[in-house]
Amino acid sequence: MMLKSDLNRFDEATRRQFMLRTAKTALGVSLLPVSSQLVKAAEKGAGGGKAKHVIYLYMQGGMSHIDTFDPKNGATKGFKDPIKTKADGMQLGGYMEKMAEQADKITLVRSMTSKTGVHEQGNYLMHTGYDPRGTIVHPSMGAWGTHFLGRMSKTLPDSVTIGGGSGHPAAGFFPPAYSPIPISSAESGLQNIRPTASDNQFQKRVEMMNEFDAAFRNKFKSQEVKAYTEFYDETLSLMKSEDLKAFDLKQEEQATRAKYGMNGFGQGCLLARRLVENGVRFVEVQTGGWDMHNYVDDAMARTGGGMDQAFAALLEDLASKGLLESTLVVLGSEFGRTPDINENSGRDHYPKVFTTVFAGGGVKGGYVHGASDPEGREVADKQVTVQDFLSTIGYAMGLPVDEVVMSPSNRPFTVGDKGKPVVDIFA
Repeated sequence: MMLKSDLNRFDEATRRQFMLRTAKTALGVSLLPVSSQLVKAAEKGAGGGKAKHVIYLYMQGGMSHIDTFDPKNGATKGFKDPIKTKADGMQLGGYMEKMAEQADKITLVRSMTSKTGVHEQGNYLMHTGYDPRGTIVHPSMGAWGTHFLGRMSKTLPDSVTIGGGSGHPAAGFFPPAYSPIPISSAESGLQNIRPTASDNQFQKRVEMMNEFDAAFRNKFKSQEVKAYTEFYDETLSLMKSEDLKAFDLKQEEQATRAKYGMNGFGQGCLLARRLVENGVRFVEVQTGGWDMHNYVDDAMARTGGGMDQAFAALLEDLASKGLLESTLVVLGSEFGRTPDINENSGRDHYPKVFTTVFAGGGVKGGYVHGASDPEGREVADKQVTVQDFLSTIGYAMGLPVDEVVMSPSNRPFTVGDKGKPVVDIFA
């Protein structure tokens, strides 16, 4: 058993690691929410500011722009013909039948471009606006939101990722408490949140930990130590809170669940709606299957069809609940795919031009910004970089995207790495 005197000899970094390792053992839980007092909320209004919440739908693997939101005719036409939509003059790929009915709610940015055609680097870039570097990890958008705006809920986390992998940049150089809470499966929800001991035993453990920690807290009276004390206090608060129901999809009617699609991405989108409805600021839902080097027609029918159903259900649901105007929904991928079909009836990596989608949060409906050329090979009008894309999200959230923030290594950074918000897409 470790003595108080041993613990007091630890430096603060070692102390933090010890606390994280022992949290589940001591309390029987593994969820630790961010601290409400780590930062002071900044004045809102630096950007568009209508988006109180963001849902980022991330298509991991490189989504084909031609088969989804930038269809073509002629030499590079996909296996299905483009289809008409509810928005005048806007066509979508033939697999996007349900999104065609929601087209009056969306803005398409068809002039995205990147220099990165590799999955890992492209994924990192689409989350941070920066190229990966060995010396620093850059923050994702949810962490930027917490930094500038402070906590949105007293009990729920500020940021959540659903279905994401371990490669997410998370808080980057911000404190670890800014990291999103990871949910591997929407169906399972939060894991290890309930105590494994009786109420009486659990309370005794909490009292023992408080006594155990008292000497250290008195010795190291820094903001960091104070933050980790609050870390545990907020864990206890969340464990007792009715807000935990936000993570429980069983609260939804079966017909609603079926409307989104009974698969990981569909249920992830439904959980995202529940979370923003209950006060979570930033939710990312990831889905794979987009690396379609082979048989793109079959893959699009499966993966594209699932995205089409879930995305359409999410927009319709948010609109019916009066949440779409205050919730920015964004869909993106690390790059597009080649206009030409390869010898395996698939499409390969193609960062030169691709499409992202915006909806809600003050964004225009039925609008197209920029264009690719007639064959989907080059940007033809109003080029938008990944940095511009992320700065646009920050602008919609009301973040000061031009404000320089110094990392712990004393290097300057901004939201989206000096990108320019695409203000034309806002009503």
